[in-house]
Amino acid sequence: MSADNRGGNVSLPLRNLLNSIQCIRDRVRDGESNESDGLFNLSNFWDTLNQAVKAVSQEATKLSLAFSKPPLPSQQDVEMLSECILKSVLSLSTVFYWLPKSQGVSLRRQVRDATVGVLEGVAQLVEVILSSPLQSLSQEQLISTGSVWSACDHFAQLPPDNKAAVLMVLSDQIGVVKDAIEEIEQALSEAQDPFSDVLDSDQEPRGNQDTYWSEKDRRVIGPCRGLMKAAAACLRKLSSAIRANGDVNTAQNLAQLDDLADIAKEISPGLDDLALCLYPPMDYSGVESNVSKLAALLKKVLEIIRSNHVCGESQLTWVQFLEEAVDHNQQKAKDLIQQDS
Repeated sequence: MSADNRGGNVSLPLRNLLNSIQCIRDRVRDGESNESDGLFNLSNFWDTLNQAVKAVSQEATKLSLAFSKPPLPSQQDVEMLSECILKSVLSLSTVFYWLPKSQGVSLRRQVRDATVGVLEGVAQLVEVILSSPLQSLSQEQLISTGSVWSACDHFAQLPPDNKAAVLMVLSDQIGVVKDAIEEIEQALSEAQDPFSDVLDSDQEPRGNQDTYWSEKDRRVIGPCRGLMKAAAACLRKLSSAIRANGDVNTAQNLAQLDDLADIAKEISPGLDDLALCLYPPMDYSGVESNVSKLAALLKKVLEIIRSNHVCGESQLTWVQFLEEAVDHNQQKAKDLIQQDS
């Protein structure tokens, strides 16, 4: 017998709770923060937020335990449990709204996503309790309870300020770009057929030369790899510059850090588009188009870095070097593509 099948007395407060949590989650996901009057204390915010997260975790655990074995809790107990969970969830969302955009958009996005993750976890737990048979603690309920704990624990890994939030964005982008470069290099170093790993062992090698790189293809890939490596170097150097010079003490500098995070997130999709069109049969017009797009994006990134507060005298050297590397690889790819065409 599930909580839902026991009758309206027990399921009704849980259904009302579920609807309330889902509404709060949607408001947090789409809502705007309160504007700060300039007296916002980030340290106090984190202390209060962590207390609110801990309360949600504790109340969710109490609810799960109450439905972990027969008999079902009484209607009065369920109403009280639901009220306590709703109160903790409302407190968490209220504290989140304290964080103004003036503390940095990148930071607020990550706190928002973490908050939504907790609310989704609690909502899922309530749904599982409503639908699970109550003979014993179900595996699904255990997993849902663990998901709430995991979402709450994630708050300990959140960046403390906008500088750290932007560095986390860059770290993710560096990982994605590194994977894309390694994938194309592995394909180049292996068999002539880059799709050979998807063939069954008893299949004959394919005779279709459209599945192989020609000598010209491999020459064209050279400067494309150079452009991809310039993108990776740009992200690494930018990360180091932010770590050394990033400042969160003025609204202008906070906004500049957010600009860097936003433009950096455009690099990996552009690099993926280029990498995908390098596989045979190679479409040279597609390669040239994606080389131009990635080169233009990297030049834009480097231009933004030049005018950003993280760029000091020592950073200008590598900014200029990468600008020249982008131009060189773009022109070389174009020349090789147009040879013999």
